[in-house]
Amino acid sequence: MTKVAIWCRHEGDNIIGIGSEIPWHIKSDFQRFRRITTGQNVVAGQSTYESFPNRTLPDRNIYILSFETDYQVTDPEHHFVVNDVNFFKDFDQDIYVSGGASIYKLFMTGGPKLMPDIVVDCVYKGQINPNLKGQEVNITPCIDVLNEKYTQIAPDFDLDNITTRVMVRKGEFVEQSVLKRIIQAITNI
Repeated sequence: MTKVAIWCRHEGDNIIGIGSEIPWHIKSDFQRFRRITTGQNVVAGQSTYESFPNRTLPDRNIYILSFETDYQVTDPEHHFVVNDVNFFKDFDQDIYVSGGASIYKLFMTGGPKLMPDIVVDCVYKGQINPNLKGQEVNITPCIDVLNEKYTQIAPDFDLDNITTRVMVRKGEFVEQSVLKRIIQAITNI
């Protein structure tokens, strides 16, 4: 089982959102996310899940981390409510952590059994939408862990003002078939 975190953050301040909105709209970023996660198990927080169009991502199982034990999902056959992140410590399938900030932090700082084996670190170098209102959401604590405990294993890939890096946890075995699939999804334009 491989754990993968995938995010797109703003260069310099590590912002991933303003309020409940992504503060940029880059089509290739959404396409890359789709290519990487299609056919996979995706973990999202309740707010992130609610931001998905029609509360779904086609061709994926979605695990929603929520404090609400009776939280209702749109597709009970493919969407599952999880009330404790420790559920994923012994999860026997690959998982792709897709946010938000508190979910990334739970995995990145939750100890060796939760920490992702691979991080797809996308860094947006453009401007943030100035019209969005709300609190800035950043993942700086996660980037601190990334810088300390991960190493880059493939060259940077640049597209549409976003640099994508594939990082693996230092000293850990990484399932090569998962890594190969991720790199192909990133470079397959």
